[in-house]
Amino acid sequence: MTERKGFLQIYNTLSGKKEKFEPLHENFVGMYVCGPTLYSEPHMGNMRTFINFDLIYRYLLHLNYEVKYVRNITDAGHITNSAGDEVDSIGKAARMEQMQPLEIVYKYNLNFIELQRIYNLLMPSIEPTATAHIQEQIEIIEQIISNGYAYLINGSVYFDTKKYIQDFDYGILSGRKVDELENETRVLNAQEEKRFFADFALWKKAGADDMQIWRSPWGNGNPGWHIECTAMSTKYLGKHFDIHGGGMDLKFPHHEDEIAQSCSSLGCNPAKYWMHANMLNVNGQKMSKSLGNFFLPMEIIAGETALFKKAYSADVIRFFMMQAHYRSTLDFTEDALNAAEKGYERLMESLSLLENVSCNDSSSLEVKKLVDSFYSAMNDDFNAPILIANLFEAVKQINLLTEGKITCTILDKEELKKLSKTSSHFLASSLHNSSIILREIGP
Repeated sequence: MTERKGFLQIYNTLSGKKEKFEPLHENFVGMYVCGPTLYSEPHMGNMRTFINFDLIYRYLLHLNYEVKYVRNITDAGHITNSAGDEVDSIGKAARMEQMQPLEIVYKYNLNFIELQRIYNLLMPSIEPTATAHIQEQIEIIEQIISNGYAYLINGSVYFDTKKYIQDFDYGILSGRKVDELENETRVLNAQEEKRFFADFALWKKAGADDMQIWRSPWGNGNPGWHIECTAMSTKYLGKHFDIHGGGMDLKFPHHEDEIAQSCSSLGCNPAKYWMHANMLNVNGQKMSKSLGNFFLPMEIIAGETALFKKAYSADVIRFFMMQAHYRSTLDFTEDALNAAEKGYERLMESLSLLENVSCNDSSSLEVKKLVDSFYSAMNDDFNAPILIANLFEAVKQINLLTEGKITCTILDKEELKKLSKTSSHFLASSLHNSSIILREIGP
């Protein structure tokens, strides 16, 4: 293993601080990220999460880790919406579009594959679907029941939160405790069935309108939202793996309930490091379908959104998103996009000048300092905004070289070219699209 420059620090939501990254197995990283629910096209807020974890994936590969990246596809089950209701979102979409659930899933999966191509997201190692893992979900539920942390009522299975909090810390990830949640909870349709307001569905009895139904030991029905991720992460990464990621909106209840399911069935928290990408705002407001201020990734590159006057390339959008740290909110405004476009064009133009720089026997270019700044930024919890700032410092050096005000050797020029290509590969979309570049400036 080539020696890595410095050490990587990751902000762990579980501890609320940055921690030195020490994978459970030397040179191997197991990473699970919650993927899309295939009932509609993902909006740009969803894409921000996937783009940020693409950056993380690329850098881990660059550090010569063998990475097993699992990102699930939700194509079944009841999703808990922002109001706290459990909704069969795929069935609802199928009825609205007068299609079968399988047709809806196929339609939006094709769309997501195309978006990944356009925005240059590296494909995960494995992309499992919920419907292909019903048996694994049933087996996890059976184990939770056997361990005494779930109960059956009217053909549905609910997680027994009261029993769980006697033995484990519910709220360990989100900081939201059960007694505080009770004051926020309104009466839900399933509340009459549940023994306790904080209990959540592991398996739902089939309703009259359900379009997706599976057999189970408890009768016909479909899985709850959270159980699929526990089943699939366990199957492909084991009961304890390195990184679990997703959007900030999944921290509670989805990820909190995943932890509860794993602790109650397998006896441990599934992940060592929990990572969450923050929200996307539009003109100061959270992007939301209910507010009508969301837009789709294809709309913005086609110039078909009413929020902006023109189209922007996938390169520019990805570059723009990297200007905010993944844990920070990002405000999507026309002025900010225009500024990012100008900055991106300036950066690419300057980097292209490097090809024509003349070389000398001696060098006054501080290449080592530039390379070190690359690692310093990325090792600090994948700090892309600092990386961009450092890259513009490299642009200044390139401009001085083209003006003949400083000199460089052939070796320094090649090292600077590798640094520029690798940084561009992390930040932009289609530029330097060879995976070889991931390792070019070798750690």
